[in-house]
Amino acid sequence: MKTKTALKIILIISILGVLFSGFLSYFELFAGTCPIGGRCTLFLNLPACLYGLVMYFIILFISIFGITHKEHLEVEEKQSI
Repeated sequence: MKTKTALKIILIISILGVLFSGFLSYFELFAGTCPIGGRCTLFLNLPACLYGLVMYFIILFISIFGITHKEHLEVEEKQSI
């Protein structure tokens, strides 16, 4: 699998993760309810889904950075041939 293809797959997964964890975080922080039922899981007095949102944003930005910087991808693909 080429590097650019892998980065595009990671980008799609991270977008889905941001949407899902953003949905959960919004309801837990602003609506005060857990959208999946039950009690809200807290870690250091913050909802656990908020940490997921931050991590998915980091992965999203890294994958966008990797896709937009073509010179690194071209060098790597030439070396693998």
